Amino acid sequence: MRIGGIDVESPLCLAPLAGITTLPVREFFSAHGASLTHTEMISCAGLIRDNAKTFDMLATSENEAPLVVQLFANDSGVLVSGGEVVRERCARFSAFGINMACPMPKITRNGSGAALLKKPEIAAEMVRGLKSLGLPVWVKIRRLEDDSDTLRFTAMLIDSGADNVCIHGRTCAQRYEGIADRHILSLAAKEFPGYVSASGDVKAVSDIQEYIAMGCCAVMIARGAFVNPFMFEEYGGQFRTRDEKLEELVKFAYNARTISGEHKALVLMKRFAGGILRFERGAAELRRLAMTARSLDEILNYLHFTAD
Repeated sequence: MRIGGIDVESPLCLAPLAGITTLPVREFFSAHGASLTHTEMISCAGLIRDNAKTFDMLATSENEAPLVVQLFANDSGVLVSGGEVVRERCARFSAFGINMACPMPKITRNGSGAALLKKPEIAAEMVRGLKSLGLPVWVKIRRLEDDSDTLRFTAMLIDSGADNVCIHGRTCAQRYEGIADRHILSLAAKEFPGYVSASGDVKAVSDIQEYIAMGCCAVMIARGAFVNPFMFEEYGGQFRTRDEKLEELVKFAYNARTISGEHKALVLMKRFAGGILRFERGAAELRRLAMTARSLDEILNYLHFTAD
């Protein structure tokens, strides 16, 4: 398949998640059915200032699916300058992503993220600027209050050169509460065939199937990936045994500790623990242990004992 200027093996993508879609997480989902992944949201201002922590977020490996580097800024000049830094220093990215969806005040108060939904001229300039750097441009937005406004904004992005527009079915005011609206995805997918990806409340294979049936060219799985980390594989008809799931979780834990260190690996394991044994024996106990664990070894020792 070719989606948004990128060759992929399926329409299932791992959506960007702040603090979560780090290298070990992307490697895990790449190995378990994600055809494309995203980095965390990366500050272009930090890239321009040569901030070490910002550059750490650009770490990649050969064990990943095609990768979109997701950038944010409140000004097109800063965004393009950040894109130029990425292009010069990091060759493994398949596309630029622009975040116009983050609803959190620390992002929107300076004009970035979902604040750009109210600034179509700047948004269009951002797309045109990044497009000039030679990679496909993927944009993530949220539903606006009025469906017609959402469609106009989407049309403007595509006319400016966006190769893919991912629409999250909640407004900025909703943040992550309530139910994601799917009607707007249906309208947009029909209006702009081949350009619209879906995001919002993807918790089961049936949700993926519904979005695809609407005509969405791809489905971005975000928090649902931790509700069921094997959803990507299950969409393709592959189902793992309980022991296989535990084995994969142990592999992830060691890999995360090697790449990201003890503390970050423990944080990530707490996110995975809730869904890794979904509907399996021992799920509640693993979730409880993970939430109270003070070290990664506490969880690993339990997993080794449980697997035996």
